[in-house]
Amino acid sequence: MQPLDGNAIGGLMLEVFGAEMTTTVGTCEHCGAAAELAQLVVYLQAPGTVARCRSCGSILMVVVQARGVHCVDARGLARLDAA
Repeated sequence: MQPLDGNAIGGLMLEVFGAEMTTTVGTCEHCGAAAELAQLVVYLQAPGTVARCRSCGSILMVVVQARGVHCVDARGLARLDAA
């Protein structure tokens, strides 16, 4: 699977959150690293879309679509801060 950067999910984040999110800063729950979502390591061909921390590799967010509804698991994000 070829990893991409967080810009690859810009459209998905806009659809899910209703706002431009690539410049939003996320903080990793595991290592505490903070970076714009555009800097995440993203895998589009996993079961759903998986976003990992660039610093430690922990899963920060998983987005799946079930019956036309996006389900977001963001337990790996300690916080999200608007840029």
